[in-house]
This record gives sequence, C-alpha cells and structure tokens, in this order.
Amino acid sequence: MENKTIQEYFFYVLLCADGTLYGGFTNDVQHRIAVHNAGKGAKYTRLRTRRPVKLLYAEPFADKSAALKAEYAFKHQTRLKKLSYLAAHGVHVS
Repeated sequence: MENKTIQEYFFYVLLCADGTLYGGFTNDVQHRIAVHNAGKGAKYTRLRTRRPVKLLYAEPFADKSAALKAEYAFKHQTRLKKLSYLAAHGVHVS
C-alpha cells in the first residue's frame, strides 16, 4: 500500500498595519506570514506602511485549485464585502 502525504492548502486574510486587508494562499500559513513581515512576500505587503501584518483568518482546502479560487473571489470584492465575508466566518475587524 502506498503512503501518500495529503497536502493541505490555505486561503488566508491578513490585516495590514495601514488597515487594509490582504488575501492570499499558501501551504504553510505561519511561514507565509513571516515572509510577509520580513518584506519578502507579495508586492502588496512589501511596502513598509503595510507591515507588520496580522493573520485574521485561514481556511484549509484539500487542493490548491480550491484555495486559489477562494483567494481570487476574496480579492475581487469591495472592502465592505470582504468585511462581511470575515464577519460571516466569525472574524470582526475593528
């Protein structure tokens, strides 16, 4: 019997220091946050005014495609809809 490791992917949302929201995907949430905070993550979070970032939400997915679709859908929403999405998942941003 073959022993396959199941790879989990995550869609995550960060609160940036400037109050903006950033959505991304990864297979290692804690490592990815460290990369963002080191200024080596996505172009969006490389700006000093956006760091440090704080994890607000992470949702696991069984495959990369599903996590990417969740990220895409989130990124193409208005801020109000992003906040509504987070509130529906128990996250309240002040």
